[in-house]
Amino acid sequence: MTQPLWPLNRRVVTLVLTLGTVAGLSGLLLKGRPDTTTPQPRRPAAPSAPDPVLELSAEQLRALKLAGVETHTFTAERAAVGSIDYDEDLTVQVFPPYQGRIIAALANLGDQVQTGQPLYTLESPDLIQAESTLIAAAATAALASKELRRAQDLAGPNGVSEREVEQATADQQTAEGALKAARDAVRVFGKTKAEIDQIVATRRIDRSLVVRSPIDGWITARTAQPGLLVQPGTPPAPYAVADLTTKWMLGNVAESDSTLVRPGQPVEVQVMAYPGRQFRGRISKVYAAVDPVTHRLTIRSEVADPGHELRPGMLATFLIHVGAPETSPAVPADAVVREGDGTMTAWVTADRHRFTPRTLQLGLRQEGRVQVLAGLEPGELVVVEGGVFLSNLLQTPPSD
Repeated sequence: MTQPLWPLNRRVVTLVLTLGTVAGLSGLLLKGRPDTTTPQPRRPAAPSAPDPVLELSAEQLRALKLAGVETHTFTAERAAVGSIDYDEDLTVQVFPPYQGRIIAALANLGDQVQTGQPLYTLESPDLIQAESTLIAAAATAALASKELRRAQDLAGPNGVSEREVEQATADQQTAEGALKAARDAVRVFGKTKAEIDQIVATRRIDRSLVVRSPIDGWITARTAQPGLLVQPGTPPAPYAVADLTTKWMLGNVAESDSTLVRPGQPVEVQVMAYPGRQFRGRISKVYAAVDPVTHRLTIRSEVADPGHELRPGMLATFLIHVGAPETSPAVPADAVVREGDGTMTAWVTADRHRFTPRTLQLGLRQEGRVQVLAGLEPGELVVVEGGVFLSNLLQTPPSD
């Protein structure tokens, strides 16, 4: 018996209807989705917001002070900190010329001394030996002179021969040469002609070797004590003498400024002991290395101090003139407001009623003024007192 086809056809029709419904829904979904293969038109960028403007009341205006932007000449300078020191080029370490033991110290720390003034005395074996040689040479010379006179008196047919006279003459000349050399050897120790004549005449050794100051100056260091054994060139020297009319100032310059400093640049020095005073000098040396710990470069300046007012060890601040002066727009330091994001602004007005903040690019600060590299022009009217009030007013949310 043949099966009816209706149930099969019914299943087919249901499947076709279901597929058609799915296809229709897919078309609707695809139609609503944008075509990613087709480039979309670019929307125009939103215009930037205009600078905010504050309109103030008459009462608020009374809290402000306005002034025009002026031009000011700024000197190109850098600040640093340092200390005063002796000028080592004018400082002499007074060592003894020979080894010896100090007998007496004749000058004290801080004394002013003159060239040739005795500083200390010492007993030197070399001096004793030289004076002994001098006394012996003087005796030999005297004996040789006496023998020569005797030979000359006895010369003749019945006296001494001519050869003996010539020998006596040669001996006397040799003895005189030895005496002169001995006198010069003692003179090297600082003995004067009168002192040498006294040694020869009395046949007594002067055991005291006097060491004198080689320059005019002040005693800046002393280690000399009676009984101390000292040697030439072995530190510390018994005395140090310095010419204090010129001082050194050793300064520490920031590493970022190290390329700006060079010898010959003028400096202005100030110390706490003399408020308001300026001592002027010039850079004499820029050291080769930067301190790896502080990242600062040491420079040396020579500062004239004819009145001896600067004392070594004083803390000093100084300004280095590193370039030519620059004339730029300038505003008082109080006109600049630091915003919360770190930018520097000033409030500008054209009608003394509406105020607009202006972002600034700043440079040097000198004498209460700030150099404006960008953001303001000479003649513009700015708020020089009360700018912080305007910045706070701008950030305050409006009340309901």
